[in-house]
Amino acid sequence: MSDIVFRRTDDRVGELAVRRLDPEADAPVVHAWVTHPKAVFWMMQDADVARVEKEYREIVEHPHRDAFLGLVNGRPAFLAESYDPARVELAGRYDAEEGDVGMHFLCAPAQTPIHGFTLAVITTVMELLFADPATRRVVVEPDVRNTAVHALNAAVGFEVLGTVAKPEKEALLSVCTRERFLTATRKAMP
Repeated sequence: MSDIVFRRTDDRVGELAVRRLDPEADAPVVHAWVTHPKAVFWMMQDADVARVEKEYREIVEHPHRDAFLGLVNGRPAFLAESYDPARVELAGRYDAEEGDVGMHFLCAPAQTPIHGFTLAVITTVMELLFADPATRRVVVEPDVRNTAVHALNAAVGFEVLGTVAKPEKEALLSVCTRERFLTATRKAMP
């Protein structure tokens, strides 16, 4: 199992930590998340555990992608992916800039929702990505119908650039600079 690569504390949620995903060990828990009805935009509703393991093995072994498992107070609670949008996912579909890093994240389905949980997760993932000084912008391309994530992206500083046609969806291309993220999260902090 991988060691923790990033850690932060959120006043409402507690300790959030991130480690590299282990496809074999983590597949059963990730499978439960990506096949949950609330994860419809993850497009893995019919996947079995073997397919989830294969998908994440391909991601972690890819030279331009990575996957992470997030823990909240020591328990698995979210999934994050990073990628080079100029080489995968958005290659040839937008004007890439040096220092762009693509991001996906998914919160585990909650039995008891915690106010501010998803905001704490996206903030953690963004801080993880911006911890690398080479990261200048975070790029996302959620489904245009996923209005909940659009609002969340806006809350942490993403700026909408427009729509992008991808084979699997019509996506809302958005970017967030380090400066926009810091400004947005300072405003959101009590």
